Amino acid sequence: MEIQGKVKMVGETQTFGNNGFRKREIVVTTEEQYPQHIMVEFVQDKTDLLNNYAVGQSVKISINLRGREWTNPQGEVKYFNSIQGWRIESLQADQPAEGMPPVPPAEAFAPADNLNEEEHDDLPF
Repeated sequence: MEIQGKVKMVGETQTFGNNGFRKREIVVTTEEQYPQHIMVEFVQDKTDLLNNYAVGQSVKISINLRGREWTNPQGEVKYFNSIQGWRIESLQADQPAEGMPPVPPAEAFAPADNLNEEEHDDLPF
C-alpha cells in the first residue's frame, strides 16, 4: 500500500529498552477533499530513510498495516494497529529534473522598453 501527501512533521529517532529498538515517526497530510494527517512509523534501520525529508515536501510512502493483540493485567484483550513505512520517495513535482537549469523569475520575460526606434535594423519585418 502507499500514502501520498505533504510532510507535516518529521520526528526524532527514539530508542526503547535494552535491546536498542529504534522508531521514528513522520506525519503526512493527504491532498484530497478531506485531508487526513497520517502518522507513519519507521523502525530499526529504516529510521535513517527520513534523514533527507523536510516539512512541506511531497512524498510517497510505501506502508504495511500492522496489528497486535495484548492482554492487560486484568485479563482484558486489547488490539492495536500501526502503520509502518518501509520506503519513502520524493515526488518529482517538488524538484527540477536532473540537469535542468533553474527557471528564471517572471521579470526576466518582461518586454523590453528601452528600444531605440530610430536605429535602423535590417530585419525584413
